[in-house]
Amino acid sequence: MARLAKLEKQRNIGIMAHIDAGKTTLTERILFYTGRSHKIGEVHDGEATMDWMKQERERGITITAAATTCFWKDCRINIIDTPGHVDFTVEVERSLRILDGAIAVFCGVGGVEPQSETVWRQSEKYNVPKIAFVNKMDRVGADFYDVLKSIEKDLGANAIPMVIPIGAEDKFCGLVDLMEMKAYIFDENSEDHEYRVENIPPDLLETAKKYHHIMVEKAVELDDTLMEKYLESESKITQEELIAAIRKGTIANKVVPVLCGTAFKNKGVRKLLDAVTLYLPSPLDLPPVKGTDPNDPQKTIERKPSNDEPFTALAFKVQADPHMGKLVYFRVYSGKLNAGSYIYNATKDSKERISRILQMHANERENREDISAGDIGAAIGLDNTVTGDTLCDLENPIMLEAIEFPAPVVDISVKPQSRTDQDKLSKGIMKLAEEDPTFTVHVDEETGETILSGMGELHLEIIVDRLKHEFNVEAIVGQPKVAYKETILNSATEEYKHIKQSGGRGQYGHVEFEISPASPGQGFEFENAIVGGAIPKEYIPAVEKGIIDALKKGALAGFPVVDVKVKLVDGSYHDVDSSEIAFKIASIECFKEAFKKAMPVLLEPYMSMEVVTPEEYVGNIVGNLCSRRGKVLGIAAGKTGQQIISAEAPLAELFGYATTLRSLSSGRAVYSMHFEKYVEVPSTISEKVIEEEKEKQQNKS
Repeated sequence: MARLAKLEKQRNIGIMAHIDAGKTTLTERILFYTGRSHKIGEVHDGEATMDWMKQERERGITITAAATTCFWKDCRINIIDTPGHVDFTVEVERSLRILDGAIAVFCGVGGVEPQSETVWRQSEKYNVPKIAFVNKMDRVGADFYDVLKSIEKDLGANAIPMVIPIGAEDKFCGLVDLMEMKAYIFDENSEDHEYRVENIPPDLLETAKKYHHIMVEKAVELDDTLMEKYLESESKITQEELIAAIRKGTIANKVVPVLCGTAFKNKGVRKLLDAVTLYLPSPLDLPPVKGTDPNDPQKTIERKPSNDEPFTALAFKVQADPHMGKLVYFRVYSGKLNAGSYIYNATKDSKERISRILQMHANERENREDISAGDIGAAIGLDNTVTGDTLCDLENPIMLEAIEFPAPVVDISVKPQSRTDQDKLSKGIMKLAEEDPTFTVHVDEETGETILSGMGELHLEIIVDRLKHEFNVEAIVGQPKVAYKETILNSATEEYKHIKQSGGRGQYGHVEFEISPASPGQGFEFENAIVGGAIPKEYIPAVEKGIIDALKKGALAGFPVVDVKVKLVDGSYHDVDSSEIAFKIASIECFKEAFKKAMPVLLEPYMSMEVVTPEEYVGNIVGNLCSRRGKVLGIAAGKTGQQIISAEAPLAELFGYATTLRSLSSGRAVYSMHFEKYVEVPSTISEKVIEEEKEKQQNKS
């Protein structure tokens, strides 16, 4: 099968933004203009092509990143529409990891919002070149120039305006293209939303010249030759030279071209598509992908985006499909793959067969015989593959850097209503956990309850909803609970001897530990300081395993233990009675005793919050946040008379906050929050939590 477009004419892009900035609406318009869909699907009607899940259509939000492909002029554009809600941040993270460029969408009224900053930071982490699109220019309070300043100030981006709007709010009727210095006026009555190209309106000429000058100045700074030419005379610089310089700067992540429009009213979308083809990189514009040799992790391997190189791909998403089983989405970095061939999963060290290769369009798909470097596709047949796995050529293995995901902070318990539901629940949970790396599951051994952990209330609500509708599971769902952790504030030394004599061979293990606090976020560190063979080398791994087991349930209230250093300083063994199990038991008991002596404390997740509210409700909202153990960090004036309250508060106090905020502000305030850090729980609350946990343990027994 021939390549659908030359590699230099291919763009792999994502659309990212704060919730409600209009990402999905923009994608729908792109699909319409590129001829991919013949009818525009609207989010508010539950008809959007890219929001194909039942839960997405009911709520009017994007939950899962959907992939599609379309053509504009002579370019092929692979698009991933990502969610804006912070609970589904994993979808953005994994999409950015495999994309070459992104469109960052900003609301013309809201500008840079909290989640815009989060996704922007994620894109910087993966060095993804971006263009910005200021959407909703027809809304009351829309201000292109204000958003432009905000992109520079709040995100630290070197924004380069490519257009300026003609009119604003309900008078927004067109754009001035600063490259061509022409006005594009949209025809309101045309079915195809056509436009006329005219001279710039006289009242906008000065502003247009000012921003054209800014664009030229920023462009020439990116190219020394162009700078020399500019110093001689600005008029000597051609459009082609400017476009080439801005393209070079965008790809190097030095500038961000900014456009504007209103996706809902079909204005400015074509200019945005032109900008995607002009300024965002093709796979050839980016450096070769780097990985390591699975057999020699010190050895670095590079793969160029070419079909002549060995096959290399990264699995970035798994989807449970009711008709086809497991679908694995992957990005091909080099080489070519035919359907029916075998590949090597370097992460799992296993050989797998790709039975079918699919080209995805939201939840529709078409079969492909093969897939080449630079492409994004999906495969059937990869039973052992999960998100972040490297897929490569059997003869030329490579290991790409895996994707890191944040730890879940909210738990709920689920209990099946009947025996038949138990099997369905297990199967459903297994499939959903495969799809979503931020959703984890464990069974509470004492109660037999299944505990689901996720990124927030909405995240878990969607998972329970999917279990019900996709897997027909009727389950009793417990209240959301905080994922507490335990740690220590002091150091302590403890020794423990495990001796057991029972006719025949006994058990003997003797260890001495020094335990101390590690810095926050460091996790667990083990140091073997045994000298002179007090404990033989073969038993040291058993000691470490024992500690790791003890970390799962802290001695304070049974929560996982984090951020501790354990130093094995001494011990003894018996020639006959010592064994791995004896040392493991000794380590578990020794750790528990040392932990109790080292000032153990509870930690709770703290959330960073931003509440946007009309001024008259500020007092009530601040008072309520303080009553929830929150700290107000600052109050700033937003646009259109809104006040922005920045705060931090413990997650334990924020369950059901959405409902409270609605009633405090007559439904006019909105908020967003994301996990910030783990913080020590105040002693009065800590005592209460420990008491409750002890009661639960007693009730179980």
